Amino acid sequence: MAKFGYHASHEQFKPSQLLQYVQAAYRAGFERVSSSDHFHPWSVRQGESGFAWSWLGAAMQSVPLTFGVVCAPGQRYHPAIIAQAAATLAEMFPKRFWLALGSGQALNEKITGDRWPGKIERNVRLKECADIIRTLWTGKTVTHHGLVRVEEAKLYTCPEVPPLIIGAAITPETAEWLGGWVDGLITISHPYKKLKAVVDAFQRGGGKNKPMHLKVQLSYAQDEETALRGAYEQWRTNIFQSPVLANLQNPQQFDAAAQFIKPEDMYEYVRISAETQRHIEWLQQYVELGFEEIYLHNVNKEQQRFIEFFGEQILPVVVSEKQTALPA
Repeated sequence: MAKFGYHASHEQFKPSQLLQYVQAAYRAGFERVSSSDHFHPWSVRQGESGFAWSWLGAAMQSVPLTFGVVCAPGQRYHPAIIAQAAATLAEMFPKRFWLALGSGQALNEKITGDRWPGKIERNVRLKECADIIRTLWTGKTVTHHGLVRVEEAKLYTCPEVPPLIIGAAITPETAEWLGGWVDGLITISHPYKKLKAVVDAFQRGGGKNKPMHLKVQLSYAQDEETALRGAYEQWRTNIFQSPVLANLQNPQQFDAAAQFIKPEDMYEYVRISAETQRHIEWLQQYVELGFEEIYLHNVNKEQQRFIEFFGEQILPVVVSEKQTALPA
């Protein structure tokens, strides 16, 4: 049965606010939390970029939920440091943490001043990093000379149960490539046909029977106009195709690229509605596609209203309908 989580967007809110929101989400009945991990926001308007790994320890101590974070090892982060950070969280909070790995965006990773590789090279680097992280979690000493270099690294504090490594994919091509070597998939709420293509590709590539997570971009407000305005104001820099998202280098460039986006363009990329039933139908579709963990990201700024409304009006209905749909 699918579990529903709250997405903590560090690009949009101060860490102290996000801590309050995950506590509110827990009280409202959300069962999971996912976290972004940015150095820069997508837009100057968003205006925040707290350090996710500092925040995770505090947040996981404050509520007894399962947490996950999406990060990109290999440039901004050395894989041995990610292995150590994840191992520490998994040791303190057993079976409550998952780690998602992706090839990253220049927006965050290019701050090192190093060359920003193309997608094929970034994928090779990502697989190297995942192998290094997994080996370090076993307590073995790792030396590796490839696209990343490791010299005699060994973790002395390892979790009894290593975290799942979830592969982050936006395109079907990446999902298929990940299928054979990750423990699960996380993707975003594309239009239905493209989302199904991502699911099919992941399963075709070796991901059949592996868990699938979904981050749903939505905008809920008391009326349609407010929901659309909030989505446009906060998230219009995030609707470009993957090659654009991966290669622009700073928030100012994203803002410039989005200057010709119209408010009505947002409907294709964000689930925008003030209607209860519409949000219920969208979530039911995702459950039917096989997503086991669904993280809800209300992209506008009205988080408290969203958390309370979905906790009272949306999640109980979707969970109830899931249960009645199960075979006898």
